[in-house]
Amino acid sequence: MHTQGTASLSTRPAVGKDGTATAAMVLGVTGLSTSVVLVGGALGLIGVVLGAVGLKTAGRTGTGRGKAVTGVVTSLLAIVVAVLAAFFLAWYANRTQACYQPDTLRQYAQCVSRHLTKS
Repeated sequence: MHTQGTASLSTRPAVGKDGTATAAMVLGVTGLSTSVVLVGGALGLIGVVLGAVGLKTAGRTGTGRGKAVTGVVTSLLAIVVAVLAAFFLAWYANRTQACYQPDTLRQYAQCVSRHLTKS
């Protein structure tokens, strides 16, 4: 009656074969959602590396390819968005640097509006 134990071992799905692909996907999605605050760029870099490892592993094991591709794509998008956000932040800071020591928030808003609308 121990055949039940061996049957469950042979029908059990492979576990842990796509761990790097899953990690890449999670980092990619998290990186994409946090890329506007620039943290996502770093998560995206790690996600691309793990996604590449996941794709290589998927080629050998046959599992996790979709997760690895999702991880690479979302990680690359996270990097692009983080770079764009950094450029926008630098541009904004450069255009409004004269407004950084106002007496009130209203003065700051007026100063920023003035600096952003002039050519």
